[in-house]
Amino acid sequence: MRFRKKRQSPDLKDIEYKNVSLLSSYVDSANKILGRKLSGLDAKKQRAMQKAIKQSRSVGLMPF
Repeated sequence: MRFRKKRQSPDLKDIEYKNVSLLSSYVDSANKILGRKLSGLDAKKQRAMQKAIKQSRSVGLMPF
């Protein structure tokens, strides 16, 4: 059985809607936001990530 290696989670101050390269790594190929188990983020960072992804989508930096 193989286990996935956890990613290094970003700091809360690094999660911004303008940082598209970071946000795109937490979105799958169908542009859906990855869940906590796959992304390896804790609850507080996952909420901040979701908020930043949705904000960048509404501004037009990321596709829907």
